[in-house]
Amino acid sequence: MSRFYNFCAGPAALPESVLEQARDELLDWHGKGLSVMEMSHRSKEFVSVADAAERDLRELMGISDDYAVLFLQGGATAQFAAIPLNLLRGAARADYANTGQWSIKAIAEARKYCDVNVVASSESDRFLSVPPQSLWTRSADAAYLHYTPNETIGGLEFGWIPDASPAALVADMSSTILSRPVDVSRFGVIYAGAQKNIGPAGLVIVIVRKDLLGAPDARTPAVLDWTLQAANASMYNTPPTFGIYLAGLVFAWLKEQGGLDAMAERNRCKAEALYGYIDGSGFYANPVEKASRSWMNVPFTLADASLEKEFLSGAREAGLLNLEGHRSVGGMRASIYNALGLDAVEALVSFMRDFAARKG
Repeated sequence: MSRFYNFCAGPAALPESVLEQARDELLDWHGKGLSVMEMSHRSKEFVSVADAAERDLRELMGISDDYAVLFLQGGATAQFAAIPLNLLRGAARADYANTGQWSIKAIAEARKYCDVNVVASSESDRFLSVPPQSLWTRSADAAYLHYTPNETIGGLEFGWIPDASPAALVADMSSTILSRPVDVSRFGVIYAGAQKNIGPAGLVIVIVRKDLLGAPDARTPAVLDWTLQAANASMYNTPPTFGIYLAGLVFAWLKEQGGLDAMAERNRCKAEALYGYIDGSGFYANPVEKASRSWMNVPFTLADASLEKEFLSGAREAGLLNLEGHRSVGGMRASIYNALGLDAVEALVSFMRDFAARKG
């Protein structure tokens, strides 16, 4: 069996050793005679899986006991509603930064529950740069400030953490979590869909400072109530057990790689190699302001857009998968999450160089 390089933005590539371990344990987990998918979520066996996953995530990210860590269903999109329902706490307004399509979706959902003040938007420049915070217009009475550190579709990334004081800072880290160290203490809430750097789609991780729990809106559905879920160790209802199991394997793998400092260096090298070739090629281009470029998602265009289908076809034949840009922006996009090594980027650059030499 041969595995290709998968540049999909999500569901994304998983570490091969993690997939192999899951395969080996699929029918018989640790000699228990059944799959982890078949276990009761309240059994001591599965509770040990969930506990280990939380423990390793806390170690990797330096999450203190001041925070609850929740493993929930519904992906990050379900949290677009959960955030205002849990955090407004009687307030009527929340601040949001708009830097791309996922920000737009979060803003639209929040507007069902409160007045949303858009503190800054890069829509006028087609989401090609992050507005400096000196230009943001904050609300004095906002319950929280929400931003998306990395916009998967446009390849736009914050190189800094906004100041939300005195409000809570909320971050959708779906496409950047675990790619480098982050100071969790700067945040009120970090949430992330799993399908990029954590595990399979469907699982979402919510890291919430405990002083923000305890006052959900009366309209909050039970499964979106962080206070209720924290009190029940994420098991108020049946959690996504297989997703938690796989996430735990990924966390263990990250520790084996040297943790998030090692991943940061690895990811920096990958991004520099790909952007470096694109910028110097004369055939490919990345439109994002250099200071705002994503380490995880690298969109690029060809000098002649009519060659896109041929490029994608040739890439697939070369074992380079899922390089199509998002349908809303077109072009190409290489998502180079943790599970892809520098060898994947080198293979992509080699193909791009050969294609440019033949078609340029």
